[in-house]
Amino acid sequence: MQLADRLQDLPPYLFAEISRKIAEKRAQGVEVVTFGIGDPDLPTPPHILDALKQASDKPENHRYPESEGLPELRQAIAEWYMRRFGIRLDPEREVLPLIGSKEGISHIALCLCNPGDVALVPDPGYPVYEFGARLAGARVEFVPLLAENGFLPDLEFIPEETARAAKLLWLNYPNNPTGAVADASFFEKAVAWAKRYEVTLIHDAPYTEVAFDNYIPVSLLEIPGARDVSVEFHSFSKSYNMTGWRIAMLCGNGVVVDAMRRLKSNIDSGIPQAIQEMAIAAARGPRDVIAANNATYQRRRDRLVRALRDMGLEVESSRGSLYLWARIPPGYDSKGFATELLDRVAVVVTPGTGYGSHGEGYVRLSLTIPDESLEEGLRRLHEWASVRA
Repeated sequence: MQLADRLQDLPPYLFAEISRKIAEKRAQGVEVVTFGIGDPDLPTPPHILDALKQASDKPENHRYPESEGLPELRQAIAEWYMRRFGIRLDPEREVLPLIGSKEGISHIALCLCNPGDVALVPDPGYPVYEFGARLAGARVEFVPLLAENGFLPDLEFIPEETARAAKLLWLNYPNNPTGAVADASFFEKAVAWAKRYEVTLIHDAPYTEVAFDNYIPVSLLEIPGARDVSVEFHSFSKSYNMTGWRIAMLCGNGVVVDAMRRLKSNIDSGIPQAIQEMAIAAARGPRDVIAANNATYQRRRDRLVRALRDMGLEVESSRGSLYLWARIPPGYDSKGFATELLDRVAVVVTPGTGYGSHGEGYVRLSLTIPDESLEEGLRRLHEWASVRA
């Protein structure tokens, strides 16, 4: 059977491969400790679950939802943006709920790119930025994120010809996988650059609520004039421990939001309405759950940073996101280092090359690991380092 060329060109999804290797180990009876996928281990808050339980009893929530989401949810998202960022969004034109942000991230290039158009993708970066562009037939050009630039893209480094051919540029701060952050001055430069070249900025911002050391991340949409050229993906997943419920939002430029709305109306049947009512409860509810989450993640971050440095690894103490980005020891490549840890001590870390060629020399470790597993993982890593020494 002949499959479409677009699938032949796609490599296996990184986290699917990691999950397969973990399953193989566990089938052999090995207890694996994983610092792999950034999936919060903390539970969804009770008041949000209560909203789901009540909503599930409503007969109107047992039917097909609308693709554009409940008006009350769009309004609640707009209110959340106003409280959090001071941004006034039009819930009818500038807000669109999604079945998790991955749905929108993988499809937005279909709204913006014709076959052969250029999509600018950060390297290292979340793999779906690249895969979604390739499925749309776009030509992917990678924008390096380098340690010497604080893992921010050097927009002036992009060749003039490439910039003029580009239809979109992905940004993601706080960043996955590096944990880097961006301030308002960087976003101001990005907006000016996008206007100069008529490029749509797409900011993937699921980690703005995961921040440490009194750091408060900004939204790209806070920048004056940003909505002329920008949209932002946000999510309930990382802020409210709702990854399994699959609900997020696209906000910003009304033309792009409408394009995604039209696309969605043809490819899905919307978010179950009971889950939308959960999201309303999250958006309008207390923020103390976010503070509690961050206290837990910061404690884990500090513990993991100390342990990795004691092992001789070079690692920054990230101010945002759920990840640490650690340089591997000399004599390894990223995949080889990750494979050795899995084979020798049954600890999973994600090789940096899974996020692009500029991820070579690094591994990513997630903070979404229960405390007891974290301590066991650190014990095993110390054991590995002691034997190696």
